[in-house]
Amino acid sequence: MAEPHETSVSGLTEAEAKEFHGIFMVSFVVFVVIAIIAHFLAWQWRPWLPGVHGYGTSLLDQGHDVVSHALSFFA
Repeated sequence: MAEPHETSVSGLTEAEAKEFHGIFMVSFVVFVVIAIIAHFLAWQWRPWLPGVHGYGTSLLDQGHDVVSHALSFFA
């Protein structure tokens, strides 16, 4: 009769658990690196903490100025 494989609570053998752990750790590190790069790029685009003068003009303010200027040609 064949010996039963030793399994843990998860149902994985020790070799399978180590393999899963390795894949999980590599995936986690790749995810964290991508998240760090995304956060850095977002910070470069628009810092989360404004400076002394705030964020400056917003895109909404710039759009309002463009529309006002364009309508002044028709008046």
